[in-house]
Amino acid sequence: MTASSTQDKTASPNSFLLRCSLVAALGGLLFGFDTVVISGAQNQLKELFQLSGFMQGFMTASALIGTVIGALLAARPSDALGRKRCLQWAGVLFFVSAAGCAFAWDFWSLIVFRVIGGLGIGGSTVICPLYLAEISPARWRGRLGAFFQFNIVLGILVAYLSNYLLGLVDFGADEWRWKLGVEAFPALLFWLLLRNIPESPRWLIMRGRADEASHVFAETGVENPAAQVAVIQASLDEETGAKKISEPLFRRIHALPVFLAVSVAMFNQLDGINALLYYLSPIFGMAGFDKVSGDLQSVLIGATNLVFTMLGMAIIDRVGRKTLLLGGAIGTGLCLLGVAWIFTINQYQGALVWLLVGYIACHAFGQGAVIWVFISEVFPNQVRSKGQVLGSSTHWIMAAAISWLFPVFAKNAGEPGAGIPFYFFAAMMVLQVIVVLRWYPETKGVPLEEIQKRLSGKK
Repeated sequence: MTASSTQDKTASPNSFLLRCSLVAALGGLLFGFDTVVISGAQNQLKELFQLSGFMQGFMTASALIGTVIGALLAARPSDALGRKRCLQWAGVLFFVSAAGCAFAWDFWSLIVFRVIGGLGIGGSTVICPLYLAEISPARWRGRLGAFFQFNIVLGILVAYLSNYLLGLVDFGADEWRWKLGVEAFPALLFWLLLRNIPESPRWLIMRGRADEASHVFAETGVENPAAQVAVIQASLDEETGAKKISEPLFRRIHALPVFLAVSVAMFNQLDGINALLYYLSPIFGMAGFDKVSGDLQSVLIGATNLVFTMLGMAIIDRVGRKTLLLGGAIGTGLCLLGVAWIFTINQYQGALVWLLVGYIACHAFGQGAVIWVFISEVFPNQVRSKGQVLGSSTHWIMAAAISWLFPVFAKNAGEPGAGIPFYFFAAMMVLQVIVVLRWYPETKGVPLEEIQKRLSGKK
């Protein structure tokens, strides 16, 4: 009996599965909120601590230090302690970070608590998609897994809205403390809600707790839980020849999944998404705009991101991961070419806003909707957590590199080479189309154990 015959028979996910998926995916909301909330406190913090441009950039990017570390270190505790417990620890890190930032006594204490929040972000980008992939039936895995990305962009929008609303209240010199500290409330709620969802059934099987896993599968609506457990146990035995908890990631048999995870994470950043999100106002300034409302930009970009992420979620299990990646790459590439042309000829600046909105839309329903789902799908059970770490850490290292290098090459519109960064990003999208067409498999509706067999060349 195949894995597909033991699940996927229901017309829609049941309430238990939806509740588990929604709660786990709330880690993405905290991720998105924590990433951008500091934008609303920039001016106050720069004045308070008398920061140079370099130190202000360091303060803004400090969370990335913790993010990379958190992503790199998440696999071992995830395998040893379980996905659920590690998500709870991520919630604790988010809470400590928010409360610590609210009561920071100097610049360096603020940096330390920002790094702690980064640890939570890095861990959540590994463990949340992992949990969602392992608890979801194949038919719903794309849409349920995409809850994570949906919550990321929702968290970004909530952070912008929170900053705006808190800005309307006269907190004076303590306004930045409120803006950074308010995250403690959703972090505490996340921790409490996690107490009422089960552990990942695939992790339970890897730990020899098959009866518990069978019960979880029954709760999620799998028609024959015992058969599903047997399929996974056979898969684990086939991977290692014994029921081991883990095995090395960098083996020849895993070469294709490693390539897929690394490349999809790199392309997710090589379209320039972080350059746009972090340097949106300077981009408009370099194009010749005197003043563009930061709040209006944030709302427009955040709303576009949210709407088109929802579109990607709605169709990911119908049109497939590969189709979305191709469509997103083509759309972002064309928009980037338009932006590059405006910067090169220094004309038609009025079209810049719509090109950037189109770019955000294409990224959101393409790379944005697919990345975390796809990485969580392509690795075998025994190395899935390590593979998730590899993909997540690659994403964050690339994010840091792009964010660091963009200001070095950015120039005002009309200056020699002004369009080069955008031409580069567009060229990377051409490369993505070639790579996806040539090497990427379609994983929609395919059980995880079947994907494993296909990528390892087994029949």
